[in-house]
Amino acid sequence: MPTTLRLAPPRDYVLYRDVCSYGYFVLEPNWWDPVSRVLRRVLTLKSGPTPCVIWQGSRDPNAPAIGRPAARGQPLNVRFTTTLDPPMKREAVAQLERMLNFVDDAKALKAYHALDPRWRKSGRGRLFRSPTLFEDVIKTVTSCNVAWPSTVRMNQRLCQVVGESGAFPSPQQLASTPLALLRARCSVGYRDARIVELAKLFVSGHVNEQWLMNPTTPDDQVRDFLIDLPGIGPYAAANIMQLLGRYAHLPLDSESVRHGRNVLGFKGNERAIMRRVQRHFAPFKDHAFRSYWFELWDFYEKKKGPSWTWDRDKTASAFTASQFKKDQLADLPPAARAKKKTRRAPAAVPRRAARSASPATSSASSPTQSRPRRKAAAARTTR
Repeated sequence: MPTTLRLAPPRDYVLYRDVCSYGYFVLEPNWWDPVSRVLRRVLTLKSGPTPCVIWQGSRDPNAPAIGRPAARGQPLNVRFTTTLDPPMKREAVAQLERMLNFVDDAKALKAYHALDPRWRKSGRGRLFRSPTLFEDVIKTVTSCNVAWPSTVRMNQRLCQVVGESGAFPSPQQLASTPLALLRARCSVGYRDARIVELAKLFVSGHVNEQWLMNPTTPDDQVRDFLIDLPGIGPYAAANIMQLLGRYAHLPLDSESVRHGRNVLGFKGNERAIMRRVQRHFAPFKDHAFRSYWFELWDFYEKKKGPSWTWDRDKTASAFTASQFKKDQLADLPPAARAKKKTRRAPAAVPRRAARSASPATSSASSPTQSRPRRKAAAARTTR
């Protein structure tokens, strides 16, 4: 007989708001239904993959939930397709509470809203994450140096090709996966060896999640440990730290630069803007990432609507910098739009001038110019 669990969330918990709070909610094996406002996914228990559906309140999970009032603080229902014995129930509850971030209780969010009252009315404060630290680490690696649609694709293929019955692969499964298969069928590119190395470290017990989560472990020690892991650079380490509930560090990347320029009005090169973004959020101290992230999330929602209305396979998987530029251009008045297009138009190159270009002065063929570019590209492979 299928098992149904009832979880008691923090008293201010709203499922659709707190699940749809971070990009991993649209990565497989998660599937958010924007109509019924339920979350479906496969949990990987010791007994094997176990599909479940999660909804809040006393209602039919298959009925449309649009227009219904928020079931703030009401119990969460989790229905499994199989029968769970007591040990399996305890394992499932631990994974669910981590994923839904019950650690951030109402008291913690009240303290955050006192520091940054902009998010008090909406109740924003919790960030969705994965049922296991391993899944969070691999998802972070798949988000480095790549556009978001490719991250979506990598996670989809990892679940379909390596995972069992659509579940996210376990450390044991990835540790024994051939590199060629990961590269060819999961589209992970240069990440193949790093993903396998990370999986082996989790299998061996080298990664101690309890130590990483322990509030007495200093942030600097956690960061140093993470950066020593294969494929984990400063960006990835800061992102994993916020998934561990350590919000004092910012994972700065090209999105941070876009936000600094377009939203905060900062000027300068990328490095200068990143420094200014870092200083801008420093007053939020241990909550810096929350305030930074919800500003980004607010920008996305202004473009695409509330996150809980996003369709995983359409809206949420299509976020790219080029698309945001198109949206930004479309928002301009017609005259300003035409002027911007004119400015961006490339200058015509006379055919004779192009033919007479010397190989020594051509940027495409100059070894002295291409060498630094190759070095820069290699340096960007680990963030």
